[in-house]
Amino acid sequence: MTPTKAHFGADSLVTADRKYTHPNMVKVVERGQYIIAGAGESAACDIIQHIWKPPTPITADKADLYHFVISRVVPSMKDCFKHNEYKWDEKTDETKFSFLIAIGGEIFDISSDFAVCIDSDGIYGIGSGSSLAIGALKAGASIKRALEIAADKDPYTAPPFLYYEQERWIKS
Repeated sequence: MTPTKAHFGADSLVTADRKYTHPNMVKVVERGQYIIAGAGESAACDIIQHIWKPPTPITADKADLYHFVISRVVPSMKDCFKHNEYKWDEKTDETKFSFLIAIGGEIFDISSDFAVCIDSDGIYGIGSGSSLAIGALKAGASIKRALEIAADKDPYTAPPFLYYEQERWIKS
């Protein structure tokens, strides 16, 4: 059965050379028709979550959002990085950033090499506590409980937790 909503949960701890928590520094934002979750380098997350102007899909795009994300969303993200002088090296194995982007109730995992992935089970995670949270979700935990488990075991995951959901578009 296809889920009717995309659900996001995120912790509130940002780390660089030290730990930061502040209500304005969030890991998930709503931008128009998008929910954008970011992990990794703060500069990359700031640019995509606060400066980037995501493209608006037309009716034809809604029939194949995967193609839309690859052909329109990713190029616009790259352009925004270039315009804001953010440098990334697609050739290194080091992950600089990861994004989970929901549009039309579908979630897309975009890595620092700009590969776009989707998973048939619909369970995603990014950031240091993600493997713990994914394991808890697969074992039947709620999103709230999965975040609590991740925060208990991962020193870079901490409350308060934020939750978002987005209705799935009905395809014609």
